[in-house]
Amino acid sequence: MRLSPLRLGVLIVSASMLVGAPAWAVPGGEAVERAGSRPVAALRQSNDAQNRDVRVHNQTGWTMTRLYVSSGGGWTGDLLGAGGLAPGRSARVSIDDGSGACRYSLRAEFDNGETLQRGGVNSCQIADYYFTR
Repeated sequence: MRLSPLRLGVLIVSASMLVGAPAWAVPGGEAVERAGSRPVAALRQSNDAQNRDVRVHNQTGWTMTRLYVSSGGGWTGDLLGAGGLAPGRSARVSIDDGSGACRYSLRAEFDNGETLQRGGVNSCQIADYYFTR
């Protein structure tokens, strides 16, 4: 199959958007959401067909530098990647560690040294989660 220069360019741009992002998260909460910004599938995905994509909103007034989740077996790697999450912005993340769990704890770290932790977040039933002070 031969690709036209335009199609090849679209494929290269699409693939380059994922370079450097963790395999389980693609931040898309900047001013304009990227086209096709559905979060990348988790490395280990649960087999129950539950949607665990959640848009995390930063309403704290601080820049969120890292976001971790846990279903009880330890914390994941940082879901935000290198960019962090500015105050008033949001990012879509896929909260799925392959365990089949729906309830997770979330831990956010901020540029001022603050850490906020929230428990009992049901990623199978919500589409948005708001971090506030």
